[in-house]
Amino acid sequence: MGDWYTIGILVGLGTALGIAATAVARRALIGLVVAAAAAVAIGFGFGQWDEALGGLVGAVCGALGSAPLVSGALRRGGTRSGTSILLGLAALAGAALAFVPVIGYLEAIAVPVLGARLRRRSPDTHAGLRTLARD
Repeated sequence: MGDWYTIGILVGLGTALGIAATAVARRALIGLVVAAAAAVAIGFGFGQWDEALGGLVGAVCGALGSAPLVSGALRRGGTRSGTSILLGLAALAGAALAFVPVIGYLEAIAVPVLGARLRRRSPDTHAGLRTLARD
């Protein structure tokens, strides 16, 4: 198929690794470092520098894109283990879909877009206190 296909696989796998690592670590930076190291190692193991770079880009997109979901779920009362399991299953599905041509690239675009949308929709932390102060 070509080099674009293998790069797309590594981009999708990197995105899935970023989602899973952020879910387990519960911090975006720690998840980013772990996922980036794993994705680059897998990229060099199965390909060359371009696959490793694709895995790195996917890991960055997955870790930073899933961070608002993880923090929001935990802030709203979700359990750590439940959040990790559900996002781990989502990451597993994303890793499986990465082997479909072009889907790996779309995952790397969709996860940060959805994360930014979640961040925009999150309420202010003390909105209730401000409404009480108006009376």
